Amino acid sequence: MNRVVASALIAAGALTLAGCGFTPLYGDPAVTAQLHSVQVTTPPGRTGQLIREHLDDALANAKGQPPKYRMDLALSETRYPRGLRVDNVATRYEYVLTASYTVVSVTSGAPVKKGSTRAQVTYDSADQPYASITAQQDAQDRAAAECARLIQLELAAWLAAQGKS
Repeated sequence: MNRVVASALIAAGALTLAGCGFTPLYGDPAVTAQLHSVQVTTPPGRTGQLIREHLDDALANAKGQPPKYRMDLALSETRYPRGLRVDNVATRYEYVLTASYTVVSVTSGAPVKKGSTRAQVTYDSADQPYASITAQQDAQDRAAAECARLIQLELAAWLAAQGKS
């Protein structure tokens, strides 16, 4: 009985969305193709490399094809102690990564979009040095992945709006 009700609700939801003109963001092949044509340049360093890897995966960078856009990234990292012991030693940290980007048209050299994303993650600081370093590096990776995801969504929404105007 529950499967019948669930199937009916899913079918009704699909018909409702189809009738209202809803189109998925990636339903337009032009948006996906333009996402592929964004070349990412990042500042040197571990976090720059991490966010570049995540953006290359998220944008499915088309190797071998000339880029249509170039994205220049500037990163800002801060770390705040959050959990303090009685002896005033931090046991937990908040890591904040801010990624500001400028998308430039390769043909004209003019900036076409600017934006900024921010990711906050927390991690434990252990008494063992290796565990603390590993936790901090994991926090950097998680924040870079979140910023890359947010940038991908902002670019896809912007490109979809460009295609409709």
